[in-house]
Amino acid sequence: MGLAVLAALAGGAHHGARAEEPLRPYVVVGDAIPASLTGASGDPEHGRAIVTNRQVGLCLLCHTGPFPQERFQGTLAPSLKGAGTRSTEGQLRLRIVDASKLKPDTIMPPYYRVDGLERVAPSFQGKPILTAEQIEDVVAYLVTLRD
Repeated sequence: MGLAVLAALAGGAHHGARAEEPLRPYVVVGDAIPASLTGASGDPEHGRAIVTNRQVGLCLLCHTGPFPQERFQGTLAPSLKGAGTRSTEGQLRLRIVDASKLKPDTIMPPYYRVDGLERVAPSFQGKPILTAEQIEDVVAYLVTLRD
């Protein structure tokens, strides 16, 4: 992982979007959000950094994946290995944005929702866990996981 990626993550990315930044609109079509939240593709390298960072995405708290250097990977959720084979870009985007739209009782947190949440830490109130750009970076990375 490059120093620029680490610097970007350390620069406050773990606090989600700024309160004054409104959530960008999106349209759910079936089981997916087909269009990018930002209108652009994300950066897979940044996405990998978010997925494996235990202060930003927290993905490895519940998921395992093709990250042999990462210790203590979770087993509560499906492995991320092969995610790009099992799901489309749009399906991955919806699951990260708000998996409860597919499965209301999911334990996966909504990474891009601010309403209807309970027990939210004061520093996260009114802010999504990840920004729209970070969501697109994670999606761009996950679609590369083909085997």
